[in-house]
Amino acid sequence: MKKVRIVVIDDSAYNRRTITKMLEEIPEVEVVGYAVNGEEGIRRVIDLTPDLVTLDLEMPKMDGFTTLRIIMNSCPTPVIVISAGSDDEKVFKALELGAVDFIAKPTRTISDELLKIQDDLQKKVRSVFNLNMAGIKRREAFLSQDAQKEKKPFSITPSKKSQIDIIAIGASTGGPPALQSIFSAFDKPLPVAMVVSQHMPPGFTKAFAERLNRTSGFEIKEAKDGDTVTPGRVLIAPGGRNLIFDRVDGSVIARVVAPRPEDKYVPSVDAMFASCARIYGPKMLAVVLTGMGNDGSRGVKAAKAAGGGVFAESEESAVVFGMPREAIATGLVDRIATIDKMSGEILSYCGIKCR
Repeated sequence: MKKVRIVVIDDSAYNRRTITKMLEEIPEVEVVGYAVNGEEGIRRVIDLTPDLVTLDLEMPKMDGFTTLRIIMNSCPTPVIVISAGSDDEKVFKALELGAVDFIAKPTRTISDELLKIQDDLQKKVRSVFNLNMAGIKRREAFLSQDAQKEKKPFSITPSKKSQIDIIAIGASTGGPPALQSIFSAFDKPLPVAMVVSQHMPPGFTKAFAERLNRTSGFEIKEAKDGDTVTPGRVLIAPGGRNLIFDRVDGSVIARVVAPRPEDKYVPSVDAMFASCARIYGPKMLAVVLTGMGNDGSRGVKAAKAAGGGVFAESEESAVVFGMPREAIATGLVDRIATIDKMSGEILSYCGIKCR
């Protein structure tokens, strides 16, 4: 089997050694080089043409953002950012610049603390085995058009009713920019509630929700236990927790709960879809976006059994086609669309008109 070749870029000698050791415990991986700053990192990437780069954001001479921009422009390569947990805004900036995923580095510098990321690192590196570089380039082009306002947002007809009461979206690797592309496509809130489970560690989803909120007509927030699910609001499942729902006195209430033992991925898309299906039935639309693994496939079955609709992102634009592929394999998906077409498909399914 051909090995996945990796370059490690980090200014800390301890981090480089530790990350290299963790990576090389994966039989399919070979660390072919390392760099102590961005300038050296770019030279290594150009010379060695690796399959993957791990990148620190805070480095001397050239920071991770500049390094990432140059890599993506000159020799596009999948990049996983390994960043301190306090750098959440920087992480999302890196994802917008083309990084495919991130790992929260422990903030304490005690010896062996870094080893705590081993499982997460190995899982995310394995996702690169099925990574779609063409999808990354397409996503970047679409987001760049958004940033330059070349693509006008949909102008929603005021007070138009929706045929759907809730849209539930699940995503993993590549999800943050995909979600941004959907929410920024609307100039004002839709007359429908939206809920999101994006695989993400604790401590990042609040900043993620705030970042999405700044570029969208929706009210987007990290879900808190007891929040009301209402039209025009988007609730993001908190990292490391599941988002499910109860009906209380005629209203639907968000419940933020601990993951179940069977939940391999958290926040669980399966748990959220199944909970929505129980409450909303045929008034639900489940959307599965880019991501590794099979989270969402069981939830798709629950949504369809309750009479709901199901969409999946196409292989053409998904950074990792694992989750959409597993959803499509159920035979229950109603529509398959590239990420730049997904917002329009959602409007069409909901029966919402635009001016």
